[in-house]
Amino acid sequence: MSSLFPRDRFFLIAGPCVLQDDALNLEVAEALLRIEERVPGGVIYKASFDKANRSNAGAVRGPGMEEGIAALGRVRASTGLPVLTDVHLPEQCAAVARQVDVLQIPAFLCRQTDLLHAAGATGRPVNVKKGQWMHPEGMRGALDKVREAGGDEVAVTERGTFFGYGDLVVDMRAFPRLKAACDAPVIFDATHSVQRPGQGTGGSSGGAREYIPTLALAAVAAGADAVFIETHPSPDTAPSDGPNMLPLKDLPDLVDRMVDLWARVRR
Repeated sequence: MSSLFPRDRFFLIAGPCVLQDDALNLEVAEALLRIEERVPGGVIYKASFDKANRSNAGAVRGPGMEEGIAALGRVRASTGLPVLTDVHLPEQCAAVARQVDVLQIPAFLCRQTDLLHAAGATGRPVNVKKGQWMHPEGMRGALDKVREAGGDEVAVTERGTFFGYGDLVVDMRAFPRLKAACDAPVIFDATHSVQRPGQGTGGSSGGAREYIPTLALAAVAAGADAVFIETHPSPDTAPSDGPNMLPLKDLPDLVDRMVDLWARVRR
């Protein structure tokens, strides 16, 4: 079986922030399927069954684990795309791994030893998102925890660093530093990097989606192996993270530009 995290081909992780109904989930998945042949390393469908770290208690969290992994299974069965979702607790990992292809560790939980060990022990590929307060070299320990539990396919995702209050800055030096420190594919989260936590209406997170293409292309030029993009047909009506999501209609053009730039940089 080929790696889901290839180091020699650009790959894409994309999907809605949180699982919705089957119609929306499949609309996004089918759009990703149409562009898959243009992405040399393939496309992984991403959606969360639980957004457990929302800005306020009344925010939409998602359908929950049982219903969510069933929905992801329907996406995989319908499109053939591998699927990725977040896990938040060690006891979730084994059950989720039976139904999905990739486990993701949220940035706020990137140092949780029991969670990292449980994810690694499943044998599934694991993507660990860099904490917003972490320096690149600090992520080596997180990936080592996954590896020592048996996870032999692991990636690390850069998602920006907090600067001041409620804003994130992406340091392009992070990409070569993460590669050197972690010896793993480095992914750039182009959508959460433009998030403005707690600065939306009603205490929800805001965002500046107009900067997604700029940062995504800059990250590819700086050495990112892949890009992570949350996308939605109508971000302004999305139940979670709408202000920092890319409109689905804009994704194909951006993907073509990233693939072309990746090849030029590596050449």
